[in-house]
Amino acid sequence: METNFFNALSLSSLVAAICVITAKNPIHSILFLVLVFFNVAGLLILLGVDFLAMLLLIVYVGAVAVLFLFVIMMLNVKISQTFEYVSRYLPIGLIISLVFLFEFYLIIEGDLVSCTNLSTNLLNDFIVWVDIIILTTNTTIIGTVLYTYYCFFFILCGYILLISMIGAITLTLFRRGDLRRQEVYKQTRIVFNNSVKFNKR
Repeated sequence: METNFFNALSLSSLVAAICVITAKNPIHSILFLVLVFFNVAGLLILLGVDFLAMLLLIVYVGAVAVLFLFVIMMLNVKISQTFEYVSRYLPIGLIISLVFLFEFYLIIEGDLVSCTNLSTNLLNDFIVWVDIIILTTNTTIIGTVLYTYYCFFFILCGYILLISMIGAITLTLFRRGDLRRQEVYKQTRIVFNNSVKFNKR
């Protein structure tokens, strides 16, 4: 049953990813992208990585995809003719795809070793890691690694996000010179006895 679910979600992810590229309407592309994220989250749940699945849904579906959708709808992007320049960008896309798949092949071929290629003595020396490793949740493991070994990079990412937020606020801040603003510092320095005068008749 799990294998059937895995095959169905994988096929659905591939079809939705192709529809993201080939859809003429950009809003339809965003909706297909959301479908890809949901399928990938289902694959992660089947693999037992439930924390990453929920994180994928919260960050990408709840923030990034919705942001893309709102920006496209607010800017009123016209429907582009995607098939007009397909022949121009198809060769470079195929080359990048082949390089990407070749890198995956090198990683899998170098790290994974089939048990059939090993001798009987090596099979007897295998360690059953399930009996040795203390079973904890994915959230605990990721939090432990993130806040210990990678704490410097985590703090550095926080500073980068802070600088980008300050830069965005600075770029969008526009002060008009023709407006009368309230100067609180000068108003608080004024002495009350000298500020109010009564005319005697």
